[in-house]
Amino acid sequence: MVIWDRDFGLGSDPFSDLARFRNTMNRLFSSAMPLGAQGLFPPVNVWSNNEKAVVTAEVPGVNKEDMDISVENDALTVKGHREHVEIGDDESFRKRERGYGSFRRVIGLPYAVDPENVNAEYKDGILRVELHRHEASKPRKIDIS
Repeated sequence: MVIWDRDFGLGSDPFSDLARFRNTMNRLFSSAMPLGAQGLFPPVNVWSNNEKAVVTAEVPGVNKEDMDISVENDALTVKGHREHVEIGDDESFRKRERGYGSFRRVIGLPYAVDPENVNAEYKDGILRVELHRHEASKPRKIDIS
């Protein structure tokens, strides 16, 4: 039984059609919204061992001079700004999915880190931050007497 009219590009599964409609609306509205309003930006990966944590963040189109990172205890904050792309007066966007504007992301870390022992590098749109564990937060073996 077909519930939706195929002339409008809708199929027999209303749930798939609603999901496709939702995704289309999300793309439409996210293009007009600042980066922070689109959800979690920048997307990150975090991994760690007993000595250090590493955070990578995807920040394409952001100049390193437009980014600021800071660390406090067990949290890394990445802030920045991506400029709006200007186009000519005789041009118009056909598709616009990349956001612009200011962003701020606080990433929780698995333990307190040493703020004096943090290394950051930026290459090919990827920010990589290596954060070494603070000595005071390392587990200590206790001898039993």
